[in-house]
Amino acid sequence: MSNRHPTAVLVTLTILVTACVGGQSTPAATGSLGSPHASAAVSDSANSLQKIKHVVVIMQENRSFDSYFGTFPGADGIPMQNGVPSVCVNDPKTTTCVKPFHDPADKNEGGPHGEANAAADINGGKMDGFIAQQVGGRTGTCIGPNDPNCQKQTATLLDVMGYHDAREIPNYWAYAQSFTLQDRMFEPNASWSLPEHLFMVSEWSAKCTAPTNPLSCSDALQNPDPASGTNPRYAWTDITYLLHAHNISWGYYLDEGAQPDCEDGSMTCAPKVQKATVPSIWNPLPGFTTVHADDQLANIQPLDKFMTAATAGSLPAVSWIVPNNADSEHPTALVSAGQAYTTNIINTIMQGPDWSSTAIFLTWDDWGGFYDHVAPPKVDENGYGLRVPAIVISPYARSGYIDHQTLSFDAYTKFIEDVFLGSARLDPKTDGRPDSRPDVRENASQLGDLAKDFDFTQPPRPALILNPHPSPGPPSR
Repeated sequence: MSNRHPTAVLVTLTILVTACVGGQSTPAATGSLGSPHASAAVSDSANSLQKIKHVVVIMQENRSFDSYFGTFPGADGIPMQNGVPSVCVNDPKTTTCVKPFHDPADKNEGGPHGEANAAADINGGKMDGFIAQQVGGRTGTCIGPNDPNCQKQTATLLDVMGYHDAREIPNYWAYAQSFTLQDRMFEPNASWSLPEHLFMVSEWSAKCTAPTNPLSCSDALQNPDPASGTNPRYAWTDITYLLHAHNISWGYYLDEGAQPDCEDGSMTCAPKVQKATVPSIWNPLPGFTTVHADDQLANIQPLDKFMTAATAGSLPAVSWIVPNNADSEHPTALVSAGQAYTTNIINTIMQGPDWSSTAIFLTWDDWGGFYDHVAPPKVDENGYGLRVPAIVISPYARSGYIDHQTLSFDAYTKFIEDVFLGSARLDPKTDGRPDSRPDVRENASQLGDLAKDFDFTQPPRPALILNPHPSPGPPSR
């Protein structure tokens, strides 16, 4: 049993959820949160981890932790005094200091979120560059709908300082209340989507001078080769290489629709259809030499294949799911559309035969220019970047618990390796395919252990089926 102590704060959600217990529907409206200093009797032995047969990583887009959970009770959120934000960020146009504010808008603008923008937002740990970057980004020349260096919008509201709560994202708050919320999940490096998606599957963002030589690669945290064309260009080793070597099944699933970039890597073309066979900034795996060499390009599939497998109880061991533009929550996509899309995926998993042995990791790939008050810790020459929201959803996830460990997407790979690969690592010295990466990110001393977010002594918890289009929840307190 867990020995965590509940906080005195209760989160009350006015949405109705269906807890599938004995076939009866019961409302799940309240829950208590774990103390920031809680400890747990969690077994992370090999036998316990083997209760997890399926890992699903759902990667959404461009939200900071504070923008979604900055007022979540018990979390390391927006600093408050008497219920009012006690921090502010300077507006260079008006010279006023703007405090975080509740933003009810379904469509957000966000801010520039490239490497230079991240450095300016962080500003040596002061975390005060967000408004200047948003204002400056409006005057830049945008060369595509997802150019991370600017925001070609006309809104005047400084919405990088805005935050949402259960009024706009009641389902996300319900998952955080009922399962485990992580309030120190940092993007793996301080940059935009393509580097983050490369880190998600390989622990590195690099550029290679020879696409068949993994020792020819070097750091490229802002401008790796574009994920485009039919020929592989990413020569370093990715996690699918280890999965294939250990006969572990995997799938990478795309929500088909509009893709965020062009087939040739240019960002000046008209929007085109996103297909599993078309490399893009959210679908870099077709660009890896290993995927071609292992003849596993067919593992990259449309999302409907995942939904079919989840319904049938035939999920692969490891799945990654990425959205199309409309479902991504990437500004200016609607927050409600992304929440509905994500809820449908999670509902499908929960209603399928594999729920009892699945761990779902829900996160967002980068901060999208939105305010966050926590300065990222330094792990190596490549990271970390800013905080993003992250939730663990599983029948074995600790209930109502907030994980304060320092985490990054590297923790997902580490968990996959611990569960399925006997803790083998993407390590040039041991993985049989040396590359020139500077270190083994999974072994960083700062990196927490996701096994601590599970209690394998408890019986598998029932599903939590949510309405994809819920009524607004109550305001945060």
